Amino acid sequence: MPTEAGLGPSYWMHGTPSPGRPALTDDLTADVVVIGGGIAGLCTAHELVRAGREVVLLEAGRIASGVSGHTTGKLTSLHGLIYARLRDTLGATAAARYARAQQEALEHVVGLCAEIGIDAELERAPAYIYVTDEGRAGEIRAEAAAALDAGLDAAYVTETELPFPVAAAVRLDGQLLFHPRKFLLGLAEDLVARGGTIHEETRVTDLQEHTDCRLTTEGGATVHAQDVVMATNFPLTVHTSLLARLTVRRELVVAAPVATTAAPQGMYLTPEDSTRSVRTAPYDEDHRLLIVTGEAFVPGTDHPGERLERLTGWARGTFPGFGDTPPSYRWAAQDVRSADHLPYVGHEHPDTQHVFVATGFGGWGMSNGVMAGRLLAAHVTGAPRPDWTELFDPRRHLPLREYPDVTRAQLSVARHYLVGRPPRCTHMGCELGFDDLEGTWECPCHGSRFAADGSVLQGPATRPLEREHLPESGP
Repeated sequence: MPTEAGLGPSYWMHGTPSPGRPALTDDLTADVVVIGGGIAGLCTAHELVRAGREVVLLEAGRIASGVSGHTTGKLTSLHGLIYARLRDTLGATAAARYARAQQEALEHVVGLCAEIGIDAELERAPAYIYVTDEGRAGEIRAEAAAALDAGLDAAYVTETELPFPVAAAVRLDGQLLFHPRKFLLGLAEDLVARGGTIHEETRVTDLQEHTDCRLTTEGGATVHAQDVVMATNFPLTVHTSLLARLTVRRELVVAAPVATTAAPQGMYLTPEDSTRSVRTAPYDEDHRLLIVTGEAFVPGTDHPGERLERLTGWARGTFPGFGDTPPSYRWAAQDVRSADHLPYVGHEHPDTQHVFVATGFGGWGMSNGVMAGRLLAAHVTGAPRPDWTELFDPRRHLPLREYPDVTRAQLSVARHYLVGRPPRCTHMGCELGFDDLEGTWECPCHGSRFAADGSVLQGPATRPLEREHLPESGP
């Protein structure tokens, strides 16, 4: 429901009920088990069922209710300043392959909605990356040129519809706004209609790969499968080589109706001011819902209440009428970032044959989740793989320029193991921080989140906190 203080469910969660799927209680066997019911997991499972595989999807909570249910719902190929970075580190061919992977994902969503009959509130809109600082205009010019060279119809512009001047922007037309939860719930219905199985409230606690893959659930059920896909944001199990290259960030979102005449039609992102992302969604005859995201922080290390005030103040001070017409929505979302800003989609580590992972979307999980579903299905079925497969291979080597960032991130993680006060995360023992805005214990190392009573809200942790180690109310 809408909230005036603290945080609550996202706007996408409000008014979109879904039929409950039973928890897994008995042992079973399947061709493929997909762990995670967000966009990457559901897209992977759907592609595999269409390819004739017997698929079981296991979700620890409710499908389309985690990160994917709390996203901003932008489907775009403009991902910050990614194309200039890719061109400079991996070359123009890599940048072009990344662009093609994203554009194909966008059009795949359009095709699925038409084929299945999903009303996901699809709207074509231009996407912008902008700055207001004249000193950063060169970065935008370089990004526009790199995106254009990568095959996108990108343009360098200095004017937008925003209610303030910009120094420079990259514009890309024909991108998509959509209702992510409506899309995913429709996909889930079609998945089940085609013979797939979904079990909610079924947390996987262990995964072993031998001659086959063996999974154990919190309820004690055992599942055997030929192949397993982990699509759980931060992987349930992860090889050391990959663990060191993943970091976690959390962002805040505020949303409220504004008059349609004052609502921007495009989607906007700036790297300035701790990031500001803006889009609107259909609301009623006279209003659109303005959704503003930003103020990224490491879970368990900051004061999100102060950040929420800043973000809300920016939205109110920038867009006339924001917050004047109730209701308002405030929520948070979490994502995993890779060291080289590219997702990890494929074999989880060099020695595995049947365990696959999709992670490291870095805030761009909508298009990359769709991309991951198509790529993982090709891995599992042996179908021809696209030429951008190696770009996202988790076993790839990092460019040399990324190693200092990895070292700094791991030093930061190490500091959270050295302090001496409980509670500690049940995943790998990292010190937890208390988020007084949401009333949760959060792990700054790998992003696990626990309710005040110690129960697991978000992995990779699978075991609750011990109650005797929990203070009565926060630190």
